[in-house]
Amino acid sequence: MIAGASHYRGSTDTPELPETAIHDVLRNERRRRLLSLLTDRATASVSDLAERIAEQESDEVPAPRDVRQSVYVSLQQTHIPKLVRLGIVEQDGDGIRLSDRADDVTVHLEVVSGYDIAWSEYYVGVGLLGLLAVLAVEVGVPGFAALPSVWVAALFLAVVVASAVYQTWTLGSTVFHRARRDGDR
Repeated sequence: MIAGASHYRGSTDTPELPETAIHDVLRNERRRRLLSLLTDRATASVSDLAERIAEQESDEVPAPRDVRQSVYVSLQQTHIPKLVRLGIVEQDGDGIRLSDRADDVTVHLEVVSGYDIAWSEYYVGVGLLGLLAVLAVEVGVPGFAALPSVWVAALFLAVVVASAVYQTWTLGSTVFHRARRDGDR
């Protein structure tokens, strides 16, 4: 394990990362991609992470050799050491994994895939649409007046619940995911 990583492991009294450090980490696209890839797996090798990031950057599978090499070198020399120093990831040989402290940063990566809006914004939007639809039913707007407001409200509630289940599962933040991740350590 790289020096400094064990300082954060399992420590419940470690202070949260300052927001400036979080923004500094997330300012770099490669670090964001690295953290995002690690949320999907317990441990990954540097070469596997470099391969996936290079494919994302080049939009080619497999990525060109020079792109893979560039990503690998920058991960090894810059990004992973920085994340280890901050206690966000742990490295054991070639294996990289998120530390317990990673949640301070990865919570900021939680966006609706492909739309670059935060899940909180998505939920506000669905809630507002549901409220407007129920209001339209109650006011008697043509096309809505024939619908029972309870059904409209239930429909939007079902959308919120389905979205929350999808978000929780894909982000790997269920109790099942955390137990599996802890078991792999």
